[in-house]
Amino acid sequence: MKTSNWPRTVAGVLIVAVLLFPLYWMVNASLQPSGALLRPDPAFFPVGGTLDGYRKAVASQGPNLLSSVVVALGTVFVSLLVAAPASYALAQLKVRGGPTLVFVLLIVQMIPGIVMANALYTVFSNLGLIDNYLGLVLADSTATIPFAVLLLRAFMISVPKELTEASRVDGAGYWRTFSSIILPVSRNSLVTAGLFSFLFAWADFLFAVTLTTGQSFEPITVGIYRFVGNQSADWNGIMATAVLAAIPAAVLLVVAQRYVVAGLTSGAVKD
Repeated sequence: MKTSNWPRTVAGVLIVAVLLFPLYWMVNASLQPSGALLRPDPAFFPVGGTLDGYRKAVASQGPNLLSSVVVALGTVFVSLLVAAPASYALAQLKVRGGPTLVFVLLIVQMIPGIVMANALYTVFSNLGLIDNYLGLVLADSTATIPFAVLLLRAFMISVPKELTEASRVDGAGYWRTFSSIILPVSRNSLVTAGLFSFLFAWADFLFAVTLTTGQSFEPITVGIYRFVGNQSADWNGIMATAVLAAIPAAVLLVVAQRYVVAGLTSGAVKD
């Protein structure tokens, strides 16, 4: 193992371990009969397990899982579409009021989510975006875009000026430089920003419960909340639903963990 790579490898292993440990206990509980979970000493392995919980979860939460996928992917698209060029402008171009805008983005992340949810409900109600995929995507994007801008800007500042200057000398405009130079070298940071945007939208409950009524669609977080309320004694089905909701996030984080570690550490040290 190369000396320069071991911190990244250790960080990746820790991320996977922290994620998989609670996931194992959810899987274990989801495979055991509901009565087994009420024992004072629950089994470490699901001996005599059952798949009844997963059958109930798929039947009742399948459409909600699909809705969450649509909202999360839409949030990633909107977040990167706005954050990538904004980060490029703040990092590489002399934008008037740039430091002030960065400070505003930091302040925006300190605003409580319930305040934003209530304000957005009034606006979206007038625009007809309640119980609408676009409305929920835009709401989640208001929370993910500031973080994505700050993350991408931290990396793009470290991109050598010589690269962009050489592109400008060759006759490329700002957009051509952005698409041909900045985006390719910012791959790790883009993957990291997109992953965090996906995870936020996937796990969001506040915006989802505020901006949906369940008449048209509802994300998996709201579906689990209402499923727990209706099936409070069926812990087998509840945990199976939780496992199904956790699988996409777990798979994405495991697959993209090397990009996440590289993206979070890139731009942290300057030459």
